[in-house]
Amino acid sequence: MEKTIAVLEGDGIGPEIMREGLNVLHAIEQKYGHRFELVHAPFGARAYFEHGHPFPELTKKACDEADTILKGPIGLAVSEMEKIPQEMRPEVAALLLLRKRYDTYANYRPVVLPKSCFDFSPLRPERLGNGLDILMMRELVGGIYFGKKVEGKDTGMQYASDDCTYTREQVDRFAHVCFKEARKRQSKLTNVHKKNVLATSRFWNARFREISKQYPDVKLEEMLVDDVACQLVKNPAQFNGVMAFENMQGDIITDLGGGILGSLGLMPSACLNPETGRGYFEPAHGSAPDIAGQNKANPYSMIGSVAFMLEKAFGLEEEAKAVWNALTEVFGQGYRTGELAGPSTPQDMILSTSQFGDKVVEVILK
Repeated sequence: MEKTIAVLEGDGIGPEIMREGLNVLHAIEQKYGHRFELVHAPFGARAYFEHGHPFPELTKKACDEADTILKGPIGLAVSEMEKIPQEMRPEVAALLLLRKRYDTYANYRPVVLPKSCFDFSPLRPERLGNGLDILMMRELVGGIYFGKKVEGKDTGMQYASDDCTYTREQVDRFAHVCFKEARKRQSKLTNVHKKNVLATSRFWNARFREISKQYPDVKLEEMLVDDVACQLVKNPAQFNGVMAFENMQGDIITDLGGGILGSLGLMPSACLNPETGRGYFEPAHGSAPDIAGQNKANPYSMIGSVAFMLEKAFGLEEEAKAVWNALTEVFGQGYRTGELAGPSTPQDMILSTSQFGDKVVEVILK
């Protein structure tokens, strides 16, 4: 297979974790005989300072012409970010624009924790059952983030507003993706909402119930988002399967999933339009500028995003499984990255960013 990938390293720890993700991708090339052409392009806060825009035209061209996009986290230190005008902030003028440009409405975030990694979690082992295997699905291009906004400065600081709207088309297409994922996993689907307050949630629920009639083999459960936040801490294994969220609720609760795992460094993600096949793959965490360049960051999420890319963008399920298995095996051998190490972790088992990537490559190629 020959494919072109637009590589957006991003900011902060982005370049160093991307390096490990690409090393793993090269190992897959070597083992399976594929060829991936990499086109590097600027994206994020550094791109704003160097090119005048966080998503410059040359990057748009690279993304348009590539088969898919592999993206690192974005954002610099607060002192640097404050120099960027609101309308040029990379979260708005780059990330949301990227989502809108390719209509990547389905966001996949796995919350996976086998028994061998229970020591990562801040929860007691008895809270984790036999392990966690949750796929959190977040609708990514609708709702309050993309609604009309009125800034306080434009109303004399009298009020501000954010419009939250969902259309039938937006909810239905997302619901179908969620039901199909649950069917593939032979699992239940938990639909998360706030129907006791929000009209959009009542509408959302009605559409999910209607779509569920087309998937009689998938059990649909519904739960208020505040109850979900509580239950995820008390008994997260009850959600093993697929969870469906609207945009803002999903943004918040998926980070809670990272907290349960013990690190957002354990949460890769895929952002896709399943109809067109267009999308991008990225770690779910931030750019951690405080540790950038120190070879400390956990590259798991970046490497896992490469695995997602192999599966979802290119249909290379065997290759993707090889990456996931390698990640699990490295942890299974007792190795840890700095933020996952405990008081009893031997110093020689604590890996730097590059060492962790090397171990994953070693397992893939053995």
